[in-house]
Amino acid sequence: MFKKLIWFYRQLARRATGVLPRKVRFAVFRNMIKCDVAPPAKLVLKVAETREELEECFRLLHDAYVAVGFMKPDPSGMRATIYHALPTTTTLLASYDNRIVGTISLIRESPLGFPMQKIFNIDKIRQAGGKIAEVSALAIHRRFQSMGGVILFPLMKFMYEYSTKFFDTRHLVIAVNPRHIGFYESVLFFQRLKEVPVAHYDFVNGAPAVGAHVDLKSAPKIYKRYYDSKEPAKNLYRYFTDLHMPNIVYPDKRFYTTNDPVMTPELLDYFFNKKTQVFARLTDQEKRIFREIYDIPAYHEVLPAVPEAKGPHEGSHRQHQRFSVICPGTLLLASEGSSRTYNIKVVDCSLKGFRALSDEALPLETQGNAQIDLGRNDQCSLSVIVSRKARSETDTYVFKVVEADLSWRKFVNALRKASIHGDLDNATRYLE
Repeated sequence: MFKKLIWFYRQLARRATGVLPRKVRFAVFRNMIKCDVAPPAKLVLKVAETREELEECFRLLHDAYVAVGFMKPDPSGMRATIYHALPTTTTLLASYDNRIVGTISLIRESPLGFPMQKIFNIDKIRQAGGKIAEVSALAIHRRFQSMGGVILFPLMKFMYEYSTKFFDTRHLVIAVNPRHIGFYESVLFFQRLKEVPVAHYDFVNGAPAVGAHVDLKSAPKIYKRYYDSKEPAKNLYRYFTDLHMPNIVYPDKRFYTTNDPVMTPELLDYFFNKKTQVFARLTDQEKRIFREIYDIPAYHEVLPAVPEAKGPHEGSHRQHQRFSVICPGTLLLASEGSSRTYNIKVVDCSLKGFRALSDEALPLETQGNAQIDLGRNDQCSLSVIVSRKARSETDTYVFKVVEADLSWRKFVNALRKASIHGDLDNATRYLE
């Protein structure tokens, strides 16, 4: 009875704030925030990696989506989409007392794009530079839905830290039901992509949707302005940017890669062939894309067959595949009898080249030496040429590798042939 009474008053408060002006209403929402800055040890946040963890996340998502009409019940009891099968998608989970009670997925851009791209234009976001990820598949166990942000806010903090520190993501985009957009706008400062909600969003069973976006590069300044004067439980600026939360367990990785692929051939077969019909419903084009993404024989055995490619599909893949990384380094360039060292950050690489960020302008068509940290205990030395500026981003440069040492060749070959991030621990076996 007591819980029902609390629920009644919360609903009454929401209706009352609904008549307030937008600015006042959003201030009220922010003042209602209550974050636990020291959550109990029984709460654990991590990347879903095992079959059991992924299955629990997909079941939790299925039940949550069915309950609100975002999907029809699936015989598998799970919601596993085509995007969950990609190595560029990471599923985060929150477990409480060894039971998964929350999940959210981050979908990095791939040849399949984003779910929301089918209905929202994100060209202006691309023009700002930086990588984009769509926030999707959020679900909280019904036991915790009436308990404020006990699970939601730790999961949001995990998402923020993972995106900014490990996923190399500048922009987060979402497509949410209109009744939920207020939380993202008022609390997290997402900006709407369109004023008018989309009437039918097929990805969630035709439910209406509103698109929104937050730039994580500028978000801390906004959070500081609105939250830094508040008490710790309401200070989302400190909560997101300063607070160390030991409940978060990050993947133990040898190299500074940004993606954390977990889908082995066995897991792909289990979730997308045996338990659901995701692979059976792929178009021929999608089948080709998956075979190019998972260009390893063991994966081709579980991926659906595809007709022989003709015309523009033949030879469309890169000769040297690029991989997303976030590796700090230094660049030594000699010019007119003097030398200078620049700080750079490699953001993607191939065997013959890489792209890197630099806060300072670099002289083009100049040869030098790059020292790059590939991981905690792995470094390499390369002879490189600063070829040109990247077309899409003003602070990004394209480098050509003139001479690579053994560490670099081992690193890139490991990225090319490893199936999951755990395989990279033994990178020497991939050296050709």
